[in-house]
Amino acid sequence: MCASQDRFIDNRLLLQTNVDDMNPEFCPYVIDKLLAAGASDAYWIPVIMKKGRPGLMLNVMCGPQAVDAVEEVIFTETTTLGIRHVPARTHCLGKELKTVLTRYGELRVKAGYYKGRMVQFSPEHADCEAAAVAYQVPLKTVFDEARICFSLQEGQLPD
Repeated sequence: MCASQDRFIDNRLLLQTNVDDMNPEFCPYVIDKLLAAGASDAYWIPVIMKKGRPGLMLNVMCGPQAVDAVEEVIFTETTTLGIRHVPARTHCLGKELKTVLTRYGELRVKAGYYKGRMVQFSPEHADCEAAAVAYQVPLKTVFDEARICFSLQEGQLPD
């Protein structure tokens, strides 16, 4: 996670592996375990493997302190026999969590900063989902309301 100023993070690793013999229903579970083990990001990409077999490529970003724990999850929770280590450098936007008052209550909005200037923002999904359930309105309605209210509060135009 990056701080409030955008910056480069060196000494990162992208761990990758391909699997073609694992139940894809396990994928969300594996991602949750990887994030709990210290990965900063983890995702699956569908790939076509040798002999035209469909498979999945697992990509995991982490720092050196998390490599052992992340590898343990990959080796114990997937069917892979090997992991690629690719050195990586990450450029993170500065981030700030702000609050906006809407007709659905206070909602958090994550703002992204590049060189000190806000370049993007997005309402927190969990807050919008809870408000949608509480007020019995569509999630997209709450999300749009949060974006509009935040735009007015911050003097930013929504995308």
